[in-house]
Amino acid sequence: MLVSVVVVNWNRCNLLRACLESIRHQTGVRLEVIVVDNGSEDGSLEMVLQEFSGYPGFNVRTISNSDNRGFCAANNQGIALAQGEWIALLNNDAEAEPDWLAQLLKVTLDRPETGMVACKILVHEDPTRIDKAGHLIYLDGQNRGRGTGQIDRGQFDRIEEVLWPDGCAALYRRSMLEEIGGFDEDFFAYADDAELGMRGRIAGWSCIYTPHAVVRHHRGSTLGLLSTHRLMLIERNRVLFAVKLFPWSLLWLNAPFYLARIAAGLWAAMKGKGEVTRFPGLSGKLRIAAALVRGNLQALPLLPRMLRKRGALKPLRRLSNRQIRTLLIENRISLKELMEQAN
Repeated sequence: MLVSVVVVNWNRCNLLRACLESIRHQTGVRLEVIVVDNGSEDGSLEMVLQEFSGYPGFNVRTISNSDNRGFCAANNQGIALAQGEWIALLNNDAEAEPDWLAQLLKVTLDRPETGMVACKILVHEDPTRIDKAGHLIYLDGQNRGRGTGQIDRGQFDRIEEVLWPDGCAALYRRSMLEEIGGFDEDFFAYADDAELGMRGRIAGWSCIYTPHAVVRHHRGSTLGLLSTHRLMLIERNRVLFAVKLFPWSLLWLNAPFYLARIAAGLWAAMKGKGEVTRFPGLSGKLRIAAALVRGNLQALPLLPRMLRKRGALKPLRRLSNRQIRTLLIENRISLKELMEQAN
């Protein structure tokens, strides 16, 4: 069985090198690698061609874009070129343990309904700490990693169903992607994995999590944890995600849930916890507020398109609105946990 590993890169030559080394040392799996470069100017593509093209049995193909087309479009390019029955995504700032792919494939055996597999993602700088072990959702559309920031004490060490995988390190069944389509390129980056995963769930596919497939992730290396552009994209895409995929019974409640999240964020900041603490002082808080406003404003012109896409999904639906609502509620993150995490 062939697995296609797609790696998207933008100006992260050294991180990409370490990522590809970790893929090269995968055991027990026949694989191909597709590197999609989004117009890097740091020699990333040249490094791939010079250092990774001569290994026997390690097939690396490259796609070179003239500019940064974003995470979604670049992954779709890689997926279109992929030949494997399964398609794995691995961020250029992530490094996989040698049995990562083998363990991901192992849990799909005798599970034909599984369209996605999530793995245990640890913080690279402190591998005793969890980055993500699957995903959770807050009911305004904000999604977060399950267990983000927690010390790994084995609390997520069982194979189980989760909502969807994190796009940093995930495995997707080709037939699922052929049925539901790839990433929604209107998202550009952030929440794109949530949208794809939820679309898969609505179409009746499940997602299984295995703690035995492990990746270490350099968090926030693409735009940086202090980037207000990152915050703007997260906020914009939360709105697009909810409008496109939430049942109306939850969508009508979006504003109250959103206001509750903002209030909880302010309360967490007063206690020195959560995302807001990365932006100290009044000027930092104003930068966050401006990013949230920009995100909501930038979502507005895209809402008609999201509503059209919502309607186009009807033929794919295998879950009723009640089942979708139940799935989201059962996998929700509490306000307390959400606001005390640092995403």
